Amino acid sequence: MSHTPLIGRRQVLAGAAGILGLALASPARAAHVPPFGRYGSPRHRLNDRTLYVDSQGRGDYTTVQAAVDATPDSPAEGWTLVIAAGTYRETVLVPQAKTGLCFLGATGDARDVVIVYDNAAGTPKPDGGTYGTSGSATATIQADGFTAAHVTFANDWLRADHPEITDTQAVAAKVMGDRSYFERCRFLGHQDTLYADTRNVATFARQYYRECYIEGDVDFVFGRATAVFERCELTTLARDVTFRPYGFVFAPSTAAANPHGFLAVHCVINGPAADASVGLARPWRPSSDPTAVPSLVVRETWMGPSIDAATPYVDMSSGYHWRDARFGEFHNKGPGAAIPVPENRPQLTPQQAAEHTPRKYLGDWHPRPALLPRPH
Repeated sequence: MSHTPLIGRRQVLAGAAGILGLALASPARAAHVPPFGRYGSPRHRLNDRTLYVDSQGRGDYTTVQAAVDATPDSPAEGWTLVIAAGTYRETVLVPQAKTGLCFLGATGDARDVVIVYDNAAGTPKPDGGTYGTSGSATATIQADGFTAAHVTFANDWLRADHPEITDTQAVAAKVMGDRSYFERCRFLGHQDTLYADTRNVATFARQYYRECYIEGDVDFVFGRATAVFERCELTTLARDVTFRPYGFVFAPSTAAANPHGFLAVHCVINGPAADASVGLARPWRPSSDPTAVPSLVVRETWMGPSIDAATPYVDMSSGYHWRDARFGEFHNKGPGAAIPVPENRPQLTPQQAAEHTPRKYLGDWHPRPALLPRPH
């Protein structure tokens, strides 16, 4: 496949803080376009299960969290939040009871609708202690059946601004529910950007990310979900350190009983990090599940020069070798997909690859854009 980015070329910037500068609509655009685009308004709703969010006060609510809180628990049919262009500096929790909820960016461009905050794992909490990795998330999505389209989830906490903090994980989104669907969304951060997880070790949550943009430097896609990344851009950011690898793209922690972990198919993996400075993955065995057998398959994906082709996988926990994880590749291209050391790049046979497709991973769930409400 071509290495041309799938969502359109964009200027390469140093990190989340810089990219967020592109997020807001221009004043001219805001003046001539209705805040909710083609998706109605509080006076002309798509249906009685649609709420409107606008930081300028032209909707039902000015914050995303207030709109989430206003939807009913366990609804018979899902609700939609149409979110106007703007930067929403807040943390957002979608509790388990808010099933079938949809976040819809009103403009159709994720750069316009940004949900962002700046907690890190080591950030002190007002009531004592620190947030920890999970608590650092800008958005925490616990509910099943969640959908988002054309929305940016970001954590703009920066290490350079907080040299006193050593726990530097800073999650943009922690997704825990089954049947979680993200289309043309962006996930911005540095370390631990996207936490694709489950509510507990025994639950196998399926997640589908289509044509999304995800950036970071250390383990920036991690967790134990069954997660499919199709036609996504994964951008490896530069990092001001003297050692290599600078970081890793994936850090799956798949439960041993789960046959499917992370699958990246028809993606682009590249970025401004130096050549051969980033590992493709390392297997995460969290203390909550020391029996995890991390699973990752990358297939038909273009890998740029930032990926270390000779040593793409590295051990993460002492006593657990990456070769004991379930890592595999199939028909990848690009300089980062070269195979100078064959024993370091486990390749799937066509028969094995047939078991690692979006359909196999998602099972009886068929995510479709039609899940989103139709505009007027």
